[in-house]
Amino acid sequence: MKEEQVILVNENNEQIGTMPKMEAHEKAVLHRAFSVFITNDKGEIMLQQRAASKYHSPLLWTNTCCSHQRVGESNIEAGKRRLQEEMGFQAELKELFSFIYKAPFDNGLTEHEYDHVMLGSFNSEPNINPEEVEAWKWMSPQLVKEDIANNPDDYTAWFKIIFEKFYEHLFNIPAK
Repeated sequence: MKEEQVILVNENNEQIGTMPKMEAHEKAVLHRAFSVFITNDKGEIMLQQRAASKYHSPLLWTNTCCSHQRVGESNIEAGKRRLQEEMGFQAELKELFSFIYKAPFDNGLTEHEYDHVMLGSFNSEPNINPEEVEAWKWMSPQLVKEDIANNPDDYTAWFKIIFEKFYEHLFNIPAK
């Protein structure tokens, strides 16, 4: 199987090339990515625990799904594709915002991503792909925020960044 390519971008999100995914993470090159958050009618967030076989951040809790866009694929198309591949369901998505982050990992890899954050709604149980997802659960945003504060090592780097920086924006909570 051919290694997936990521889209290299500059700080204006303009495409400047492609690179094999692993090489981009080894060299910490800025590339396009996305993070999908699914909420239900109770206002809870669907979290996933990454599969034990993931090459970084295995068994950590994170947002509903995330990955990298393919060349020619819109952010929404990519989010819907990956939601189906990882969680086994479809939902309408809207893009909320984007930001750049850089997070090094203990294994020598680094995520340096121009991350597009999307939100959707779903009210059933997912049909998870066990190669991608170990477990899943619904949690209220407030409980997630408290758990991240108490157990930060249980969560992925990007999820903690998104939650800290964009909590109010993501969940339409008035800033204090």
